[in-house]
Amino acid sequence: MGNAIQQISKVELGAGGPLVGVQGFGAMGISAAYGETDDAAARETLEATVEAGVTLIDTADMYGVGANEEFLAPFVAAHRDEITLATKFGIEYRADDPSYRAIRNDPAYIKQAVEASLRRLDVDVIDLYYMHRRHPDVPLAESVGAMAQLVREGKVKHLGLSEVTGAELREAHAVHPITAVQTEWSVFSRDVEHSVVGAAAELGVAFVPYSPLGRGFLTGSFADAGKELSGSDFRQLLPRYSGDNAKANVALLEPLHKIAAERDATTAQIALAWVQQRAQVHGLTVVPIPGTRKRSRLLENAAATRIVLAADELALLEPLAGRVAGERYADMSLTSAAREAKGPSSG
Repeated sequence: MGNAIQQISKVELGAGGPLVGVQGFGAMGISAAYGETDDAAARETLEATVEAGVTLIDTADMYGVGANEEFLAPFVAAHRDEITLATKFGIEYRADDPSYRAIRNDPAYIKQAVEASLRRLDVDVIDLYYMHRRHPDVPLAESVGAMAQLVREGKVKHLGLSEVTGAELREAHAVHPITAVQTEWSVFSRDVEHSVVGAAAELGVAFVPYSPLGRGFLTGSFADAGKELSGSDFRQLLPRYSGDNAKANVALLEPLHKIAAERDATTAQIALAWVQQRAQVHGLTVVPIPGTRKRSRLLENAAATRIVLAADELALLEPLAGRVAGERYADMSLTSAAREAKGPSSG
């Protein structure tokens, strides 16, 4: 282990949750979604997570249709006592039919999904098991009840939800304690602040922001997905990162560049520092899960946990989300934001 690497601080992941590094690692991109991958570089990056104290490792059964979980298995085996392993169910893909996609929250599917994830990850228990997306036709109490049964059976330690409204989080928490809620949250994406962040703070649930770097857009790694990224790159499908939307949104990055230059930091570090400071702003635990395929970027991201933005810097970043052109997804129907937009009954 490299002695020169400064480990990040730790925090309890929700009331009664595991102790984890204050920044986690989103593993999706190391083997799925963002174009071609380099296995050797990905393994080196994974090893750096442990060195830096980044201990919450996040995957899902849909990433690479199970391939991401399988890729992580040797790393998990080597560091089982050092990491907190999170995976997700609920978005069903099929390797033999690339066009197939379904949202499954029914108890029978949950039992099937957890067994498959345990097998691919080669573990006896999953530390944090998320419902990846909510199917509104399946009663939440049924889904969370089935997840709670997995805890009783010793297959799962803690439960999480992704893209739920504040009302849904409260409803689920009443069935079984929810340790963490995961939704996109960044200086560009703040719809979660409408209700779920407040509900999480009230209930003692940790918030795990995914895409805290805007899928790389906030780092300046690309300016137009349609022109710069490969055809296999998922970001080409996201409205805010191509064409006129991308052009407008690149202009919004200027305050990030300004603050980064003044602090001799990167725009990624400033974007992450902003997300991490939401913990103080909203009074809850916040553990963002940026992803990267490079060891150097992993260490850069971890260093952002030691940056505290001043009031004038936060003021510069405050209006950005309200000016972003384009939605987070082309189809927002499965997001908490869409259900909240339907009215008070949804959250």
